[in-house]
Amino acid sequence: MSTEPPVFSSRIWTVGALCRAVADALDARFNPVEVRGEISGFSRAVSGHCYFSVKDATGQIRCAMFKRAAGMLDFSPKDGELVELRGRLGVYEARGDLQLVVESMRRAGQGALFEQFLRLKAQLESEGLFDPARKRDLPLMPRSIGVVTSLGAAAWHDVVKGLQRRVPHIPVILAPAAVQGAASAQALVQALNQLFALTAAHNPQASQPVDLILLVRGGGSMEDLWSFNDAQLARTIAASPVPIISGVGHETDFTMADFVADVRSPTPTAAAEMASQPLQVWHDALEQMRDRLGSAVHRHLDRQAQRVDTLASRLGRPSARLSAHRLALARLGQQLAFGRTHALREHRLSLLRLAERLPQAGNHHLQQNRERLARAQLRLQLLDPRLVLERGYAWLTDVEGAAITSVKQVQSGQVLVATLADGEATMTVSGQPRSH
Repeated sequence: MSTEPPVFSSRIWTVGALCRAVADALDARFNPVEVRGEISGFSRAVSGHCYFSVKDATGQIRCAMFKRAAGMLDFSPKDGELVELRGRLGVYEARGDLQLVVESMRRAGQGALFEQFLRLKAQLESEGLFDPARKRDLPLMPRSIGVVTSLGAAAWHDVVKGLQRRVPHIPVILAPAAVQGAASAQALVQALNQLFALTAAHNPQASQPVDLILLVRGGGSMEDLWSFNDAQLARTIAASPVPIISGVGHETDFTMADFVADVRSPTPTAAAEMASQPLQVWHDALEQMRDRLGSAVHRHLDRQAQRVDTLASRLGRPSARLSAHRLALARLGQQLAFGRTHALREHRLSLLRLAERLPQAGNHHLQQNRERLARAQLRLQLLDPRLVLERGYAWLTDVEGAAITSVKQVQSGQVLVATLADGEATMTVSGQPRSH
């Protein structure tokens, strides 16, 4: 045997470089790759990344599905579930393991259905059925709620239980329909049309028209929920005169009914909760409104009472105002009688002062009037003609009493009456009167 050391080739790889070279070879040879197998050891990290293996009877490959791709799943993967994966094959250099980075996952056997689902979704979206602008708000207090589902389904019992707990006063109308099978899509359309006929748009005279419709069904496989991917059903939902809540399957299930409905609910129970505000919420709101209204009424009454007090203080007692008006009228009457309109302001002040000193002022005013009267009597006495006659003058009149003030009024032989200080004398004019 040779004891010489073995001869290596001229190129020696580092481990990392070799892993990268193998990864490049795999990428060039296989990627992208699709593989079918059974899930094993599935786990979801806190980061949202998923790690598992996919295997069959003869082999196994480690898989990693990162958060972005995992967020697009429409179901919850479970161990033992047969799936079809699409991704890129590579080498995880940290361990040197063969690894498939999964970009999409679907349940095995659903490939054709899923492609059909995507084609129908694109068609309905192009028609504008998914447009958020056509979505309507849910009524806060519907007069009645319509439900479309199977009579024997658990979804019906979950919805009824939820509505009875939250809004027992709102009527619930069931339009039963098959939710699975070949004829179920047409049955769902007919049930919706039955409820449309009970809305206010179609029956204005209805005492409790349907204001909201719940389209619900429990979970299942894609095949089980396929009735809710019907194009005619989607168009019927879009034509609804009232808002529709779609609660089909579980949170990870999506159907055309979910995209077209005004609101999508993750479960039938959640749909019942969306359709109704608990009665206690309304009671609390009414209590709050009552308290606010009471406070507002009390504040208004307080303001009005304060206003009344202010006006009352300005108005004063009616009798006092009546007395003031009487005084003013008396004062104006006195001013009019004496013709002293130019001294109105002074008289008002004088009257106010006189009102304050009425007893003394009355006597003083009376004394002043007496003195004025005495002075007037004196002036009249000074103007008395008899005082002039007492100084030797006489007042001449003819026999008819006409005053004689000129010699031109008398003639010779005319009889005149002379009024003297102490009486009258009759005289006859002698001679011819002469003027100076």
